[in-house]
Amino acid sequence: MAALMIQGCGSDVGKSVLVAGLCRLFANRGLTVRPFKPQNMSNNAAVTADGGEIGRAQALQAVACRTPPTVDMNPVLLKPQSDVGAQLVVRGKMAGTWKARGYQERKAALLDTVVESFRRLEAECDLVIVEGAGSPAEINLRAGDIANMGFARAVDVPVVLVGDIDRGHVIAALVGAHAVLDDGDRAMVRGFLINKFRGDPALFQDGRAEIVRRTGWPDLGMAPWLAAARRLPAEDAVVLDQAASADRRKVRIVVPMLSRIANFDEFDALRAEPEVAFTFVPPGTPLPGDADLVILPGTKATLADLAFLRAQGWDIDLAAHVRRGGRVLGVCGGYQMLGRRLSDPDGVEGAPDSIEGLGLLDVETVMTGDKTLRPVTGRLPDGARFEGYEMHVGRTAGAVAPMLTFDDGATDGARSADGRVKGCYVHGLFDSGEARAELLAELGATAEGQDQTVRVDQALDEIAAVLERSFDIPALMRLAGLESSR
Repeated sequence: MAALMIQGCGSDVGKSVLVAGLCRLFANRGLTVRPFKPQNMSNNAAVTADGGEIGRAQALQAVACRTPPTVDMNPVLLKPQSDVGAQLVVRGKMAGTWKARGYQERKAALLDTVVESFRRLEAECDLVIVEGAGSPAEINLRAGDIANMGFARAVDVPVVLVGDIDRGHVIAALVGAHAVLDDGDRAMVRGFLINKFRGDPALFQDGRAEIVRRTGWPDLGMAPWLAAARRLPAEDAVVLDQAASADRRKVRIVVPMLSRIANFDEFDALRAEPEVAFTFVPPGTPLPGDADLVILPGTKATLADLAFLRAQGWDIDLAAHVRRGGRVLGVCGGYQMLGRRLSDPDGVEGAPDSIEGLGLLDVETVMTGDKTLRPVTGRLPDGARFEGYEMHVGRTAGAVAPMLTFDDGATDGARSADGRVKGCYVHGLFDSGEARAELLAELGATAEGQDQTVRVDQALDEIAAVLERSFDIPALMRLAGLESSR
């Protein structure tokens, strides 16, 4: 077995980016590499070719490995629907909705499924790079763990622990993890890495030495702040808290931050456009009156988030925006909200209910228990090609003028009579330079036209090159069970 597990001292320490960078680094060395995350929690998901869904980070890591994503790369995915409950996805398929306490009591039963997926990946490649979740130092969650040390010990994979120096207290984080782990878990850690360093690395040499002295763990390197990571799709909602583009460019596009916003990484390509001022609008803030386009994003809980939207007063802002001649685009759950009515007779999202929609499109949606998961290709009304994916529950009917035409002749979405309000189920429209150009042309803007996949691929190569210089790669290879000369 050749495998290495990257765990962290907390969430958002950069594990996903480091795993993606290491995947690309070893793939560039000619190795067949596969990413793996036993358990993920995210509403940003990707569709696999076989009709399953996995965390967006593992799909990105598959791109880094230059291989198609599969459900084995993330066998357990939790998609939060409320503060205390989440939809459980096992090997790409829905397996019910769980309350947090109930899942903690039952998650150990999923270990066999997790190990089985890992073994399949292991059999088809030279190296598996595993990503942990959260932190192994959260010892209150250790019983039945399948995401960190529970998995590492089940398959005997060596662990490298990552500390985030940008947050501060990185010495305490690593030394503290060493202190609280039990002897068996502590022995699985074979070294540490420092991530997100800014400034002169020599200034932290004494700090790194102190971590070694207090833990006995080898120092395997320190990565600088990776600027190229901004060009990668973000999985965690923490990205939504980052400062928005404040300058006035040619057009302004805004997205209200729904409480269960999902797959928000699909707007990355818009944020990168030079003529677009893009803003996520936080709760408690009105939609700006000078917006050219308001996009209602996907959500994990459409009916609940429509109530949330109304509680913010965004429905009033949206109606005023339309009266002024502004444009609206709904994606997936946002598309469902734009219709006349949303019904959930079987309680798919919660208690059975039926509510009025925003009434901006002449369609109605009924939530259903079956989930549509598939990659799609087709054309926009003016002929621009797109590639994307569907990931939704619910069926929407009544559209007279569709927004999209798939290559198999089927259609999706709806347009208002004047074409200013549109909606569809397809995620990923903006990733295609051609499709993005058509959509921005309606606003009077010119797109750069580069596919988002090209930007991401270039960023992965840049990150891999930095990690090659920053980490002790021969030592990491030896830990993983590879000959360092490869």
